[in-house]
Amino acid sequence: MIQLFYKISIFSLSMLCSCFVLGQSGTDSIQAQPVDSYYLEDQFYVGVGYNVLLNSPDALDQRNLSYNLQLGFIKDIPLNKRRNFGLGVGLGYAANSYYSNMGVTEDGDVRAYQILDDENFNRSKLETHAIEFPLEVRWRTSTATEYRFWRIYAGAKLGYVFSGRSKLVTDEGNVSFSNDDIDALQYGLMLNFGYNTWNIHAYYSLNPLLKERASIAGESIDLRVLRVGLTFYIL
Repeated sequence: MIQLFYKISIFSLSMLCSCFVLGQSGTDSIQAQPVDSYYLEDQFYVGVGYNVLLNSPDALDQRNLSYNLQLGFIKDIPLNKRRNFGLGVGLGYAANSYYSNMGVTEDGDVRAYQILDDENFNRSKLETHAIEFPLEVRWRTSTATEYRFWRIYAGAKLGYVFSGRSKLVTDEGNVSFSNDDIDALQYGLMLNFGYNTWNIHAYYSLNPLLKERASIAGESIDLRVLRVGLTFYIL
């Protein structure tokens, strides 16, 4: 009787151990996640920045906060097996404001530019809204399982300004109109670099903000834009 009980106990313990091992293996197989060997990174972006006007007339001074807001989608195109080097081709939107002491008035199709005295105005700005097409060469330290990494993305950006306006605010009222002197085609070089969430964005325009016909006292206003800010990538 004792021997029979002993054999039954051994058999039951063996079955219990087998069930535990099988159950643990099943749990491990559920918990194990396959590595995505075709992962993509940094496909959506938002950014804020400050616009600096370069090559401006001597008497032109920037005022207030000349800001930049941008957002968009960039298709990540890895070119190597590790997928940390490749290209990025995108589509985005950007809003830019350029505050200064330069005033613009319009008479029919003719626009006149002048440097304003401080007592004659409160705010004066150029404002643009553009569709942008960024092209990047991308390098990063990412892997399929590492989501915190360094990145350096360099390239060019082409922008189409679908809305460009001048606005002047004085004590007597506001004057705002669509300014056709703002060049509809804007292009330049850009660089994004940083770690994880925080990435510095820099952009330098290769063509003037205004068309050649825009002038002050017969001198062409050859404004160039240097933009510095932060870019945040999502997914």
